[in-house]
Amino acid sequence: MKPNRLPARSGLGYKPQHFADIIRGPQPVGFFEVHAENYMGAGGPPHAQLGKLREDYALSIHGVGLSIGSMQPLDKEHLKRLKAVCDRYEPESFSEHLAWSSHDTVFLNDLLPLPYTEETLARVAEHVDEVQTILGRRMLLENPATYLLFEESTIAETDFLRAVARLTGCGLLLDVNNVFVASTNHNRSPREYLADFPLELVGEIHLSGHAVSEDEHGAPLLIDSHDSPVTDPVWDLYDEVIAKIGPTPSLVEWDNDVPAWDVLLSEARAAEDVLARHTRRPAA
Repeated sequence: MKPNRLPARSGLGYKPQHFADIIRGPQPVGFFEVHAENYMGAGGPPHAQLGKLREDYALSIHGVGLSIGSMQPLDKEHLKRLKAVCDRYEPESFSEHLAWSSHDTVFLNDLLPLPYTEETLARVAEHVDEVQTILGRRMLLENPATYLLFEESTIAETDFLRAVARLTGCGLLLDVNNVFVASTNHNRSPREYLADFPLELVGEIHLSGHAVSEDEHGAPLLIDSHDSPVTDPVWDLYDEVIAKIGPTPSLVEWDNDVPAWDVLLSEARAAEDVLARHTRRPAA
């Protein structure tokens, strides 16, 4: 299987409204990431723009529609379209979510959680194996942002991810904002979660902003909204992770209420500063 080869730098999610800014000259980012489903058509402006960017930048393709966590078979036509995108652009990385988003012919505009049991573990591992075999490349599986827990879960999320990786050889995508969101929502410690996370399997990191609300009891409820800057607590957790594992490809996601290019660049520079501070230099 083809390995992940993203540079250990900060990256940004590509948005078409920033194309003119980006091609004015070299940008201080290590890679761009796109959602696979936005490039499953045959041609047009999306492919023309991405083809131009691909000439100068490393590329991460991030899936949002495979429904890896579903108990139903994977959509063969979707897999076929995904393979075509990956074959066309030869990305340095491909990743997907530990979630489900479809049932029969119904496609839901959300990434939904699943119970962590031996049954779902076997099914997710089967799906990851199928994806990696068809794509001919190692994929990364992302930890979810969750808003509820299942009583039937018998496996801790970190152990579930570790087991999927052990069974399939896949890597992991660590979304630090998702850790903070889920830990806050479930009244748990994000640092304890990260202490149990198999950091040695992380091939990419995601950072993003979140929205703050309240549940029906007045307790904090965080939403993984991708519509604002990365918050200080998430930056702190990210700094601690990089201090442990060293510079790792790190993407800033901003998918809603997308700001001007300069605002995104400031977020990427903040991640780059953390990476530079923890660069491991050989002893003199």
